[in-house]
Amino acid sequence: MSTYEARLAALREQLKTDRLDGFVIPICDEHMSEYIGGYAQRLAWLTGFGGSAGTAAVLSEEAAIFVDGRYTIQVREQVDGKLWQYQQVPQTSVADWLKANAKQGARIGYDPWVHTKGWADAAAKALASVGAELVAVGENPIDKVWAGRPDPSNAKLIVLGDEYTGKGSAEKRAAIAEWLAERKLDGAILSALDSVAWAFNIRGSDVSRTPVALSFAVINDDGTADFYVEPDKVTDEVRQHLGNAVRLHPRTAFAPALEAMQGKRIAVDPERAVAAIFEKLASGGAEIVQLRDPTVIPRAQKNPVEQAGHRAAQARDGAALTRFLHWLSIAAPKGSETELSAAAKLQSFREATGKLRDLSFDTISAAGPNAALPHYRVDEQSNRRIEPGSIYLVDSGGQYLDGTTDVTRTVWIGPGEPTAEMKDRYTRVLKGHIALARAVFPEGTAGSQLDALARQYLWQAGVDYAHGTGHGVGAFLSVHEGPQRIAKSAGGQAGTGEVLLPGMFLSNEPGYYKTGAYGIRIENLVLVEERQIEGAEGTYYGFENLTWAPIDKALVDTDLLTRDELRWWDEYHARVLEIVGPQLEGEAKAWLEEACVPLGRG
Repeated sequence: MSTYEARLAALREQLKTDRLDGFVIPICDEHMSEYIGGYAQRLAWLTGFGGSAGTAAVLSEEAAIFVDGRYTIQVREQVDGKLWQYQQVPQTSVADWLKANAKQGARIGYDPWVHTKGWADAAAKALASVGAELVAVGENPIDKVWAGRPDPSNAKLIVLGDEYTGKGSAEKRAAIAEWLAERKLDGAILSALDSVAWAFNIRGSDVSRTPVALSFAVINDDGTADFYVEPDKVTDEVRQHLGNAVRLHPRTAFAPALEAMQGKRIAVDPERAVAAIFEKLASGGAEIVQLRDPTVIPRAQKNPVEQAGHRAAQARDGAALTRFLHWLSIAAPKGSETELSAAAKLQSFREATGKLRDLSFDTISAAGPNAALPHYRVDEQSNRRIEPGSIYLVDSGGQYLDGTTDVTRTVWIGPGEPTAEMKDRYTRVLKGHIALARAVFPEGTAGSQLDALARQYLWQAGVDYAHGTGHGVGAFLSVHEGPQRIAKSAGGQAGTGEVLLPGMFLSNEPGYYKTGAYGIRIENLVLVEERQIEGAEGTYYGFENLTWAPIDKALVDTDLLTRDELRWWDEYHARVLEIVGPQLEGEAKAWLEEACVPLGRG
């Protein structure tokens, strides 16, 4: 019996003990985080799946794993198809599968600390229609059978000074208090880790690649706050920074505190708060008002200090990436480098800045067919040699006190020449990237309205990509930050209808992926800014480019580029040379100068 077969069997035995006929396991923690600590990696432990989004449903005889288009290939490589049915979302939902497969009278368990109330309501309704029941568990059954489960991190908090945040914590809390008063509310629950970090101007290291601390908070209508975090994590510096207006409590005291809010009107965000928070508040007699977390939009609209910090981080990061690309141009054609060795080398260049706090996500270092997996994550088992005469894709980023970066470059590894198809697809991706970078749009425009700009040239060739075109990015916070997105609106994807506002950071990352062959993606970060247009009737916005590193011209078919696109390329690379060039010297600088030669003369 394999490891994962034994784990599935152990879970089923535990479900019998718990008088359950099934159980649902998402990739999630108590804070609805995208990236979660090791203690919460229940789906990976049970199935072997290493993606960042997915859910499993286990019944006594059947089991299924649900992923979206980003992980169609990866899930089949990592999860045993003899044990698990592969299901694609949004085409098939977990609730629909349970409705179709659960027997009448079945009791299907779920952990209310890792699901939203909306999901629980929909699943309960679906199960009730076939005479089955959704049951909240007091203790997650996987935790009962997971031998050696890691403990939650106990790392110390740090203070992020106003020179990075641009606004003090007391000022932020006062703004939230004003928001509460306008709505006649007594308090707001902050359960998303980046919301708590932003509101208090603190950071942590409890979650890999995201500088947050496991904690909850309640912001009160008088500007005071109750902060629920393990006491050992709080240093004297942090305590002094928070001041007397922030009351400290153990994290374990949060659930009882919710039950003690009788008669209070409390704001809870249904997208960011787990079902257990609603259950505890309701059982304690609080009046729940479902509203968006009041930190979300202020956090998304970066202030001038945060914008300036991000530009500094990007300039530094771009130089590190350029040094890596220069190294790669020499080392990779020799044929001895691998995905892992390249990722380690890139990290070493970032570390050499002396400013790197962490990577912003696990580097996607993908050679050949592995690059066709948009969210591929290399490990010892999947590690592939970077072969001369092939495409290599690297999607990476760094966490710095002054900013969070995320950049993708796709390069041709010589010798030899890319195929005509490779150059065609790469250039169509590039054309889409340029179209979005040059976009001008009126106030009130949502990300979904811009998405087709990046896809249009791929569509003309009858191809597409199965991921969003752009996501929000935090300020020394999560590399994926909502609510803004640039993506298709089909399927009701979160954030696609969100209006783009000045100060928002977004990625611009169209791609193309040929299964079993190669993948292409070009990604820069951009900032929404107002455009001054003579005679404009209303307010218009565009994007300031933030990422500076050369784009590989070996894969470009210049015959497919218009004069305006060639001009964009040349102007972009002139800025790369201006910003990154002074940070380099010797052979690396000479290589950059060659990489930035205008296409019209190169």
